[in-house]
Amino acid sequence: MRRIFRILLGVVLVLGLLFGGLLLFSTITDYQPEPGSEEMVKAEGKAVETISSDTLSLLIWNVGYAGLGAEMDFFNDGGKGVRPDEPTAARYLKAIRLFLESMQDSVDFMLLQEVDRKSKRSYYTDQVSVLGENLQGFDRSFALNYDVKFVPVPFGLPYTPYGKTYGGLLSLSRFSALSRTRIQYPGGFDWPTRLYMLDRCALEQRYSLPSGKQLIVVNTHNTAYDETGAIKAEEMAFIKKRYEAEAAKGNTVIIGGDWNQVPPAFDAKAFSAEIPPGYTPQALSAEQLPKQFKVYYDNRFPTNRSNDTPYTPGKTYTTLIDYFVVSGDVEVLETRTIDMQFRYSDHQPVVLKVVLKGA
Repeated sequence: MRRIFRILLGVVLVLGLLFGGLLLFSTITDYQPEPGSEEMVKAEGKAVETISSDTLSLLIWNVGYAGLGAEMDFFNDGGKGVRPDEPTAARYLKAIRLFLESMQDSVDFMLLQEVDRKSKRSYYTDQVSVLGENLQGFDRSFALNYDVKFVPVPFGLPYTPYGKTYGGLLSLSRFSALSRTRIQYPGGFDWPTRLYMLDRCALEQRYSLPSGKQLIVVNTHNTAYDETGAIKAEEMAFIKKRYEAEAAKGNTVIIGGDWNQVPPAFDAKAFSAEIPPGYTPQALSAEQLPKQFKVYYDNRFPTNRSNDTPYTPGKTYTTLIDYFVVSGDVEVLETRTIDMQFRYSDHQPVVLKVVLKGA
């Protein structure tokens, strides 16, 4: 019995040392930009056009690193999956690329979230290059928001950890920008949870308008897994302050992306009556928006599904968390969700067509 006890104690000590070493390594290598910090982003490719028309179209889509198509569930959302097999991941990525290429003549901006450059979950594929290389006349800007050398979860047998992640926001534009800036949002999870979570940010691009003012196009991906909503509230307060000030200068602002919260006054059960266990639906309030800004979405279709199981139409929980927030000098002509039945991502693309009043 003493020998068994010593063996068990030794195993526990070894596991404790390994776990402690992992936390130390993750803390030392943690990518943790300062709240509110700004970093200039370089563009790949070349956009040669300047904005000369007052009518523009934008597309938003969280592409889920080409790993969360209809056949997938996900361990962090109550499922068991970690990543699809490599042929399935390649099929998802090809379909996403072909869709974007089909839209290049009808939209001026593509704002994408969860695009990987070098992650185990996406077989270390440079998705920024793959998705942008065949878009004629578009440049591409990338803002890092998930850089972890080793994500140890999920634990289980066989042990298939999430591993290395390196991904972020990708903005594609047919216009030459005055500047492209990664802006770190405030707030975040406590240690050690924050070591393995995304560092939420916005990718802001500024364009010169014929009026002499600026068009500011913002790609956002707000916090998920925030059960109390406290982190989201910090992010929204930051957004409100920053873009109220820009609108006061006469600049036009369009913010689009994955907000991880339903729009103001939107029913979280609009598409599915039963909310899955462990999911806490949260809503953006009108008071959290910059003054004179409005929210635009297509209420005919959901934009996001639950990943606790593979997608089953009519059974899987779906909701709407991908939309646009625009300043008061924008006239919206159309907001349209493209219903793909979540074949290639757990989100669906949304298109906005606008007229810039006074541009």
